[in-house]
Amino acid sequence: MERKIKSFLEAFEDKSPLFWTTVAFAIVGLLGLFDYATGNELTLSLFYLFPIFLVTWVVDRKTGLFMSLISGLTLLGAEIAAGQTYSHPIFYLLNTLVRTLFYVVIVYLVSELHKSRKEEQEAARTDYITGAVNARYFNELLQMEISRIRRYPHPITLVYIDVDNFKLVNDLFGHRIGDEVLRCIATELKSQLRSTDTVARLGGDEFVMLLPSTRQQEARLVVSKVYSSLLETMMQRNWPVTFSMGAVTCEFSPYSAEQLVNMADELMYEVKNSTKNNIRFRTWAGEKSIRY
Repeated sequence: MERKIKSFLEAFEDKSPLFWTTVAFAIVGLLGLFDYATGNELTLSLFYLFPIFLVTWVVDRKTGLFMSLISGLTLLGAEIAAGQTYSHPIFYLLNTLVRTLFYVVIVYLVSELHKSRKEEQEAARTDYITGAVNARYFNELLQMEISRIRRYPHPITLVYIDVDNFKLVNDLFGHRIGDEVLRCIATELKSQLRSTDTVARLGGDEFVMLLPSTRQQEARLVVSKVYSSLLETMMQRNWPVTFSMGAVTCEFSPYSAEQLVNMADELMYEVKNSTKNNIRFRTWAGEKSIRY
């Protein structure tokens, strides 16, 4: 049941905020017309909660508050147009105020629920030490990217990074400094990449970078820049670590996410088991594979 509710809520987020705002205004307009048509016999004040909930969840709290005001005024207009009378005109204002305040309370409840859900999603997708994407969410992102490649072919580069001598840092300085090193690495990686790229910590001292729409020539420039920046940062802080990297570029979709990760991992270990502190590149094009 919980999964169905989440899927239902996520379906709303697939469309643009402008689309749902327009839909919400249309619903309020239709409800106002229905209220006018039914006169004093029936009021649909509770039904206005749907468009209010919609824009609060999909757009933001301010839009929800604005929709609350519009809904309250629409109800007032429908009452007056339908000939609803009270013993004193002040009751028009009081009824509108009570309804609008009720809608406002709902807006704040919905926005807090949405905020909690976003925080829960973020926590489930983020490595708690570094703030990078965690392994589970990274696998989801990689699988989605591979599915996208199969529909719209484009190159992709995956970079597997292992921190050389990380155990030495923990032994010499303690785990608190070790965690600081990992956070610093994640921050430096993210600062060097595009918003469309992904930095993930797979566990321990291993990171990956996912670079969509990146050919090997472009990857060489990006990865070399990242590599140099990381080494400089480590030297500035007197942390005795270096980096072994394996970068695999696929000209078209790999067979699976696991295959791509394994290829980059193997390439990284070739560096790790030889010189360390280096980068090795490979272009995969089906059965044809080129190493550099």
